[in-house]
Amino acid sequence: MTIAIVTDSTSDLNAALCAQVGVTSVPLYVLFDGKMHIDGLEITPGDLFAGLKAGKKTPSTSQPSPAEFAAAYTEALKTADEVLSIHISGQMSGTVGSARLAAQEFGGKVTVLDSRSVTMGLGLRVLRAAELANQGLSVPQIVERLEALQKVADIRFTVDTLDFLRINGRIGGGQALLGSLLNIKPILVVKDGRVDSGGRVRGHKKAMSDIVDYVKKYAAQHGGARVAIMCTPGGEEFVKEVRAGLSGVSFEDMGDHQIGAVVATHAGPGTVGVTLEPLHA
Repeated sequence: MTIAIVTDSTSDLNAALCAQVGVTSVPLYVLFDGKMHIDGLEITPGDLFAGLKAGKKTPSTSQPSPAEFAAAYTEALKTADEVLSIHISGQMSGTVGSARLAAQEFGGKVTVLDSRSVTMGLGLRVLRAAELANQGLSVPQIVERLEALQKVADIRFTVDTLDFLRINGRIGGGQALLGSLLNIKPILVVKDGRVDSGGRVRGHKKAMSDIVDYVKKYAAQHGGARVAIMCTPGGEEFVKEVRAGLSGVSFEDMGDHQIGAVVATHAGPGTVGVTLEPLHA
């Protein structure tokens, strides 16, 4: 019994990695400068930030259609017996709803799972699913493992500027202004499928220290951890700081990943964070 894994572009797994592990990624869309762009193929976070700096209007995003998921499932089922389709939290996007509508056409051969996460929180779940499928586990067994992981997996990140959270309605203008004046850096987490506050610190150094300390505590609590580090353009130096802070800490390194255009729309430039999972599902 072979199982194909399908995800979406908010997993932030690049095309080379998807090809390496045999995962199909269905892209979301970014409406920007009067055009609909395919996430990761026709638009990058750098394109977004350059356009916004030039005065273009704030972009919006759109999920794939059920027909696009149906096409991906049809293709996957040419070589697989079943499909496990894992997606961005339904609290953040209608993507998983589109996938579920498409799955109804396939007579139980397609199972859709809401990851209740985003970016590399989703990405690590997808990579784990591919590993478990290669080990011979069934779809129900994989789903059970992933749902257990969802309860203990974590994302922790900070943004370089509060402007994008303000523009996208995540915080008020007064909060953004005050935060900028006081050099307040929000610590953000994904909780119950939504982006939530994990606290706030003053200054860049304390924000990096918070992330590093959290990884250390998480790894100690769980007897080790899988750690992926992610950023938007402008956050590359922050990634180096996080890695320097983690020198000597034992963890399974899942690499550095660029946050895609859809998520970067809300996070802005200079965002950096970590995704954490226990070593064993």
